This record gives sequence, structure tokens and C-alpha cells, in this order.
Amino acid sequence: MFVGTDVGGTFTDIIIFDENSSKSPEVIKVPTDPKHPESAILKALEKYQGRVEQFALVSHATTIATNSLLTQNGLAKTALITNEGFRDVLEIGRQRRPEIYNLNTKRPNQLVKRKDRFTVKGRRLVNGSSLTPLAKNDLQKVSEEIIQRTLESVAIAFLNSYANPADEIEAERILRRSGFKGHIDLSSRIDPQYREYERTSTTVVNASLAPLMSRYLVRFQKDIERIGFHCPIYIMNSDGTSSTLAQAAERPISIIESGPAAGILSSKHLANKLSLEKVLTLDMGGTTAKAGTIISDEPDQAYEFEAAGRTYHGRSIKGSGYPVRQPFVDLAEVSAGGGTIAHLDETGSLKVGPESAGADPGPAAYGKGGKRATVTDANIIAGRINASQLLGGHLKLHDDLALRSISELSRRLAVSTNKVAENILRMVNNNMSRALRLVSVERGRDPREYTLIAFGGAGPLHACDLAGELRIRRIIIPVHPGLFSAFGLLTSEVSRTFVLPILNPATASIEQSFTRLRAQARESLQQESFRSYQTIEQVDLRYQGQSHEITVPYRKKANLARLFSREHKKLYGYSSNDPVEAINARLRAVIRIPKARLARKKLEPSRITNSSASRRVSLFESWQELPVYSRDTLWPGVSGTGPCIIEEYDSTTMVGKRWSWRVDEYRNLDLTTSSNVG
Repeated sequence: MFVGTDVGGTFTDIIIFDENSSKSPEVIKVPTDPKHPESAILKALEKYQGRVEQFALVSHATTIATNSLLTQNGLAKTALITNEGFRDVLEIGRQRRPEIYNLNTKRPNQLVKRKDRFTVKGRRLVNGSSLTPLAKNDLQKVSEEIIQRTLESVAIAFLNSYANPADEIEAERILRRSGFKGHIDLSSRIDPQYREYERTSTTVVNASLAPLMSRYLVRFQKDIERIGFHCPIYIMNSDGTSSTLAQAAERPISIIESGPAAGILSSKHLANKLSLEKVLTLDMGGTTAKAGTIISDEPDQAYEFEAAGRTYHGRSIKGSGYPVRQPFVDLAEVSAGGGTIAHLDETGSLKVGPESAGADPGPAAYGKGGKRATVTDANIIAGRINASQLLGGHLKLHDDLALRSISELSRRLAVSTNKVAENILRMVNNNMSRALRLVSVERGRDPREYTLIAFGGAGPLHACDLAGELRIRRIIIPVHPGLFSAFGLLTSEVSRTFVLPILNPATASIEQSFTRLRAQARESLQQESFRSYQTIEQVDLRYQGQSHEITVPYRKKANLARLFSREHKKLYGYSSNDPVEAINARLRAVIRIPKARLARKKLEPSRITNSSASRRVSLFESWQELPVYSRDTLWPGVSGTGPCIIEEYDSTTMVGKRWSWRVDEYRNLDLTTSSNVG
């Protein structure tokens, strides 16, 4: 048996999967408790205390690291030790302004106050040789001051330490010898790559998060063990692989995008089962919607992002967050969740987002004190959500409160409540279609060639509308779409990523770098008792004179220049005959762990004739009485046509006009259309 737990900003999703049982997995979806995020997980597992020996693993995803950076709550009091003259490297950054024409724009708060940034004499050159010896007396004084100020964590980031970490190692030794008991991060361990600002920022973010995440993960493990579970516990990384809790506690930067990665991993698993070559994903939850791409079983990946940064129509706003160099699944995220708030701006125009009602108070319909209209309230007014059936009736929605919140906007806009609700849905659809275009059209991909996998509690409600916008002709709605990300946690592998700068761009030097990386990976994994693993090798390349790289697969006898030029042309529309230089060698070690597997069911083809109920639903251009089906009663092989509503425990699917649907052998809803519109 397997347990997947995804603690999101609005809901906590839990899936308990028994692959030896013919029954459906047990699924639990409850509002997240921000003060005690693990409480729902422990409560769900307590009833399995008599069967703990049957569990193979517990896999976990959490937004605690992200939320801590966003709210600045719980972060450690952190010091930075760097070279003399570089005290303000975090402030200076790359001179990126989040709003270039806004003279009053605010940059994010620095994670290390200026008074807690210390400098010492000493300098190494780009090749790692010493120009000025490290001033150990300065370090001794700095260590004593850090201890006196009761700082909890220290980031050490010296220039060119990626080429020679000796000075950082010596600084750590002096700190410990002086009696410092807190957390210490060296930039040469956390991010051994050149560019001192990004390396320093990555190290500082890790040092700020490490004490908080270590306490949380230790407590989580103890709580799980207290109720009798002694199986391995893993946590989702930002790149869609997993870490042990010990590794995540040391490198919390690896789990900042933990939750979003789980959804793309579920989609990858499903795409593989259905032999889908090209997939767009839409994960619409309570707070945001995220769009991604999977091609030939590989999600888009990137190696740098801005933690706690802002986005604009899915694009990251440079300079609005904290640069972190860490592999992550490359998604476009927009403020378009069920709890996204609709409001009037200063001109009196209707806007949707970016503010969210979250889990508390949530949409007005939750009856928890929320007064402002949200996307969920609009879906209730439009007839798309049954207020009495969500979460099997355990989450009672109040359609009268939803109507009251929409009516307030209706009064101020002088239009009907139905029209306001429809316009809210149109606007949120527009936001999500932009995100889908960003990961497809704007990257040279034709969305008409792709299948859309829509999930999250709200994704299936909007899937047909969005597919119509992008002329996508096939949609897959997985079983339990509202808990689909939690299932992804059960299909991951453990991995470690190792990076080494290539200081000499010659081809022979590249292979030497990989020889060192392989030895480093072997030694590190053996310390964690991982004996068997597979490796994926990549190299960062660029044209001579360029400032940023493209990552391509590495093979010893491959023509790397040709591989790079082909990838460059695919991404940017052109290639060049300029010399190609190698910047970093990357090695990812993948360790296989037990996985949950989807069971295939026997198909019994037939057409559905009778619905369990019906209700009036807005189709934008008109209102119609639509049949409503309960997904629990639909068997593999049954099919029907839209427009209709299909309801289940954790989500509702809106099947549009000119769409047909069937239940496949894995109990997914497979929607197809021959039309160019939804």
C-alpha cells in the first residue's frame, strides 16, 4: 500500500492506494490547516494503525517552504559571510526591476539584513588560485559576533569558490570551532556554479529555510512513526523526483516547488499509460492554475527560478523574487483558482485575481465569513457546481451566499447576476488560455497536436472551454482529478543532481568533469546506502559571447556543437556557426523505489441513456437544462455526448457542446471533438 499526501494552499489531498485491492483508492480532501498542515494526514492514517506493515512508503508534497518565503514567517535569522567589498551583492543583484517604469516599485525584502552581512579579507581567482590569503583573524571575530547575536543560520559565499572551496571550508571550520551550533551552508556545496549573485542568493535562501524545514520534517517523521508507520518517507522535489526527508532538510531549496511538480508527474505517468506523445497539462486548484508540457515522456525543465516571485499572465517577473538555481518542472502559473477573487478596479472594470480567498475564509459559498465573489461562486451561479455534492456532501456550499457575493458586483456594474458570473468565468478562462499558450504557442508548439490533461478540483470545469480556445481536440480527465497530484507522488523516483563547472571548454575537459561527477555521485549515494542507480548526464552549452546556456544531453562521442545548434534553433528560430563553449556538467542519479501502478479494467462498450438528474447551466450563449451523471456509476466502456455535467467526489466535469466522452480502461474520461470550437 502507498500513501500520497499533498498539502496545498487551499486543500490537503490524501490518497491511500492498495494495488492488491480491486476497490478504488481511498481519497480524502479537506481544507488545509495553515497552523498544523500535517494534522489531516495523521488523522487519515490513524485508522490504518492495525495494517501498518502493509505500507510500502509515504510520499509527501508541501507548500511550507514557498509560503514561508512569501509571508516571511518562520524563516531563520541568517548571516552571510562573503569577501570584502561584496557585502551588498544581494541588494545590487542583476539590476532587474520588476516594474521598469514604476518609480515606486518595491523589491522583495532581503532575507539577510545588512547588519548581518559580514565581510572578510581574502580573494581567489577564476581558476581557484589564491590572490589574497583568507584573513582567519577576521573570521574569528565574525564568528564571535554571529554567536553573540544568536543568529540561527549562516550562508558562506566567497568569490570563485566553485573553482576551489578551500576558503569556505576553512570558514565553516572556524565557525564550528568558535562554538556555533546552528545551520551552515557553503555556496560551493549548495550551488557550485559561476555567477556570484545567483550562487549567493541560492545559498542564502537555503540557509534561511533549512532550520524551519528541518524542524517540520523531523516532527512529521516522528508523528508518522508515533502512530506505527515505519516505512520509508519521501518528499517531492521541484523537478518531479523525490528526496529522503534528511536530504530535503539539508536542501530545502529542492522542494520549494514541491506541489506543482507532483501534478506534472501524475500526467507523465498517465501519458505513458495512454501512449500520448504530446501533452499539455492544466492543474486548476483553489489558488492558482498551472500549465505545463510533456513531450515524449519528458516534462519541460529549467534550472533557475525566482522563489516567491510574482507572475504576469504566467510569466515570471524578473526581480520580484529570490533567484534559486535548482532543477524544477517549468510551468506557467496564473492567479486563476477556485478561490480567486473577482473585484472592480479603480476604473470600475471587472477584474479576476490575483488575490485569492484561500482556504480561510475561502469563497463566499463556503459560509466561513468570506464576502467577496470568487470563481467558485461564479460557477455555482452558472449552474456548473452542485452546492450540495462537493466532497461527497462533506463540504456544504451555500448558493445563497454565492448569489449575495455576485449580486454586490451586479449592483455596482448594473448588469444581471448571471451575466456577471459568466463574465468572471470568461475572464478566468482567458487567464488560463494565456498560460497554455505560453507553454505551447510561444515555444514553437502547435496546441492542436496536443492532448490536454485537465485536473485539480476546478480543472475539469473549464477544460472544454480552454480546449476550444486553443483548438485542442482531445481532453483526458483522470479519475479523482482533484487528488491527481497526490497520486503523482506515488509514481516518482528518488534522485540526486550533481553539478560541476567546466573551467576548460576543451572536449577532453568535459569528459574529465563527468569522470569527477560520477565519482562524486557514487561516494555521496553510498553514504546514504543507495547502491543501485541510473545516471542521466547533461551539459550546459552556449555560443561564445552569450550570457546564458542551453542544457543538452551528454554522450561521450556525440557532436555537442551540432546538438546545441539544433536545440538553439528549435528554441529561438536560428542557429550560428560561432564556436560553442561548455559551462557546466550535470549528472542526475536516479534511484528506483516502489511505485503505485494504475489498474487496467475490462471495457464494456455501451451508450448511456438515462441521467441521474438535470439542472440549468450556462453555456455562455444560452442557458440549457443539462443531464447530470454521477461518475461513480460510469463503467469502463460507457460513452455519451455533451453538453452534460459529470459529478464526482472531488470535482465536476463540464462536457461542452460538440464534445463526446467515454470512460477508458483506466477509468479516465476521454473527451473528443471533431469541431474547432469547444
